[in-house]
Amino acid sequence: MSNACPLNFTKVDSNVSRFSALFVAILVIIYLFTQNIYILLFLFVDFVLKLFLNPGISPIMMLAELLKSMFNIKEKYADGGAKKLAGYFGLFFVSALIVTHFFDLWFLSLGIALVFLACSLLDVFFNYCIGCKIYFIIKKIYPNFMNNL
Repeated sequence: MSNACPLNFTKVDSNVSRFSALFVAILVIIYLFTQNIYILLFLFVDFVLKLFLNPGISPIMMLAELLKSMFNIKEKYADGGAKKLAGYFGLFFVSALIVTHFFDLWFLSLGIALVFLACSLLDVFFNYCIGCKIYFIIKKIYPNFMNNL
């Protein structure tokens, strides 16, 4: 099974998701310097909007779409299921950061943030999505994975 085929038959613009990953990474870096919990809460709400409601009402997605159109970047499609799983991982990381913040576990929070940043920045700079790679491995083992999401 090739990584290029649409496994759940929905496509998303890879360039928009890369801009989105850039904004998420910037916000996580700002959180690390300020320890402002509202940044993480904003990211949590944004991920929930993207994953469970409508990606079009997500502030980060709207900003990513705006920048894509401002720079007149052509669309480059990727598998929507893979990007959705990557979004679930992002929601998990943000949730873990919120929990570690409230329990004042700074070193654990820093470790989680660094892994999250590494995943986000790999997507931004090299178009290498860790969540997408995991998705394709799972799809080879369980072909019906995430078909009804």
